[in-house]
Amino acid sequence: MSKIPDITAVGSMALDTVTTHYGTHENCLGGSAVYFSMSASFQAKVGLIGVVGDDFPKAHVELLKNHGIDLDGLEVVKGAKTFRWSGSYLNDVNAADTHCTMLNVFATFEPKIPENYKKAKTLFLANILPSLQMKVIEEMGPDCYKVCDTMNFYINSARPELERVFENVNVIVMNDGEIKMFTDQANLIRAGRLVMEKFYPEYLIVKKGEHGSLVFGRGGFMKAIPAFPTEKVVDPTGAGDSFAGGVLGFIARNGRLNNENVAEAVRYGTAMGSFLVTGFSIDGFMDLTLAKIEERVEALRNLSK
Repeated sequence: MSKIPDITAVGSMALDTVTTHYGTHENCLGGSAVYFSMSASFQAKVGLIGVVGDDFPKAHVELLKNHGIDLDGLEVVKGAKTFRWSGSYLNDVNAADTHCTMLNVFATFEPKIPENYKKAKTLFLANILPSLQMKVIEEMGPDCYKVCDTMNFYINSARPELERVFENVNVIVMNDGEIKMFTDQANLIRAGRLVMEKFYPEYLIVKKGEHGSLVFGRGGFMKAIPAFPTEKVVDPTGAGDSFAGGVLGFIARNGRLNNENVAEAVRYGTAMGSFLVTGFSIDGFMDLTLAKIEERVEALRNLSK
């Protein structure tokens, strides 16, 4: 019998070409599901659901497996090409300039969920089509703790479907630009309150990049968590998904979020994002250990004192 993962993760898998002030790297391993799963794998067993073409390097598959990531949910389409993205951060390290997006096999992606994945206690829905996110929600067990992310494109192009997703998850994760766009509010506090009032998730986590995170909870709960000061940002691609991986890894180890542990979960997310950006692709994770992660979380605790 196949083992039940701690976390089922659904999202994109990609080959990226990224240019920053530290150079250009071509055909890097990327995609929201990849960054999330690599990050979460330091704390939990992840079952990854994604799709690639037969041009996807076998070395990338082996690397994911070596990090304990279950790939029973990976679909390899023969004769098709993997999703590719190219962009640069030369103008602003916090915002990518996209040069080319080729969806390829990802354009017709229909998540196929292995039966053992449906029994996972935690689900992460990366920024895929909201209609697909909803399909996965409906197939998961009723007691599954569900967390979703999104992106500007879906806020504009699929808002009704996105709102339905928000109504059916425990935790919503957005960045500051996305939530301001979603609510048409310039004030972040007001924007967060509006989302909580309308969709009533258990928690809303708003990522603010180098300015840390803001967490909203039911009953007026609010908590600010600082970022970890990072001097060398080589490649920020995937930082948000790595953040989510740290948060859900913590949830998988410690149980669902509450007001007492939500700050700690966000610190783990912050730590993972800070490691990720120190190299291209997932290089920032290559020599990482749970002990190093916990050391950085402790440093973040001290920053908050």
